[in-house]
Amino acid sequence: MKPLTLNFRNKAAETMGDKQVQQSLEHVYTGFFKGRLEAAGDTPEWEELRDKGKAIKDHTIAHLDYYLGMLADNVEKNGGSVYFAENADEARQHIIDLAHARNIKTIIKSKSMVSEEMALAESLNDEGFETVETDLGEYIIQLAGETPYHLIAPAVHKSRLEVAELLDDNYKSGDRVPDATELTMMAREKLRGVFARADMSVTGVNFAVAESGSIALVTNEGNGRMSTTVPRVHVAVMGMEKIVPSIQDLSTMLRILIRSATGQRISTYVTMVNGARASDEEEGPEEFHLVIMNNGRQNLLADPQLRESLNCIRCGACLNACPVYRKVGGHAYGWVYPGPIGSIVTPVMTGLKDAHNLPAASSLCGACLDACPVKINIPRMLLELRHRTAEGSADTAERTSSKAERGIWKLWRAGMMGRKRFDLGARLSWLLLRPMAKNGWLKKTPPPISRWTSTRDFPIMASSSLRSKLSKRTKKAKS
Repeated sequence: MKPLTLNFRNKAAETMGDKQVQQSLEHVYTGFFKGRLEAAGDTPEWEELRDKGKAIKDHTIAHLDYYLGMLADNVEKNGGSVYFAENADEARQHIIDLAHARNIKTIIKSKSMVSEEMALAESLNDEGFETVETDLGEYIIQLAGETPYHLIAPAVHKSRLEVAELLDDNYKSGDRVPDATELTMMAREKLRGVFARADMSVTGVNFAVAESGSIALVTNEGNGRMSTTVPRVHVAVMGMEKIVPSIQDLSTMLRILIRSATGQRISTYVTMVNGARASDEEEGPEEFHLVIMNNGRQNLLADPQLRESLNCIRCGACLNACPVYRKVGGHAYGWVYPGPIGSIVTPVMTGLKDAHNLPAASSLCGACLDACPVKINIPRMLLELRHRTAEGSADTAERTSSKAERGIWKLWRAGMMGRKRFDLGARLSWLLLRPMAKNGWLKKTPPPISRWTSTRDFPIMASSSLRSKLSKRTKKAKS
């Protein structure tokens, strides 16, 4: 799937002009963001848990090959099979081949961002399989023909009216808009029959436990549990970083994930899957397949400056805290992963040249770092990617900064290297900009600084420094 991040500016502007979407995005703050703060405040050992979670992820990523091997061995001991996919195409084709080989007719999906990387649902439908999302938000998005807007709430940007029109073919403009409970029951009625006839499921993986060969799914709807037990074939897909060494580590990660994602102490369902149904078990799939995908993650792993981004547990807390995301929304980021963490992983996984706008889509306020349950230093990595974008790298092939822009910053650097230089530069800037100013403010300027003043007024440089003014005042007072 090719990213669309080159349209970031246009899509962001479109979203900011949509009053309904802006109103919907307010729920990200009033719901998830405040919920996380309350959950953290009610957990006395919260900072200790964050430190422990960071240590678990740092250790696991540092020994990733070892734990992936352990996981694969234990999944196979449990009667499952493991497939390592180098990219999305390989992973998608493997699942399609499995479905054809098992004579599958209907496939149900439970929310998975990795499957979004593959564009899996669309590809399965194109192959002739009936493929239906069973997570309520994902189901709404599938009906709308869109991609998820948020890591946790895929349809957060949709109004109840829009959802009603998608779920009810007979809904007419002017009819009473159903409430959330009624909308849920409408979706449930449609999906029950799909669950009954499904013979294959594809789910994501919140965490995979190396020592036991288990996978853990965290949901607030019953679809996750039904997807892992009703169909005769269960396929779980995961990025290679979604792994923890032990069940004890899983306990820690679940506590910080759930509190950070939705503000709950525990989600409605935490499902553990240990392979196919055993002979003495009454429910479960006949076959279990685990697909572990690279798809550019190796690039992050090999990069000491950006490797920390693999610690992400996909809780969405950085999105909820980010003032930029809360204005521009998820689709502006152009690919599967939006928000601050998406501004790091998307450029590396898809190519910095195509996604060069994303690292700049941040105020660098640090709210994402404060919110992250495993303390990923997102601002530092965004600055690193900004540097690579401006200066050029093997990934970008060329600099995105113009000669004029680089020249301005070189002059600024030279001027900041000494007091006299600074005073001289300030005086010259004032003389140059004064003809363009009105009442001390710049409203329209020529390139390359015109991009600063196209959306805001900019104050003109002072005619003299504060130090100079204080010196004159002191001399005047003495005289």
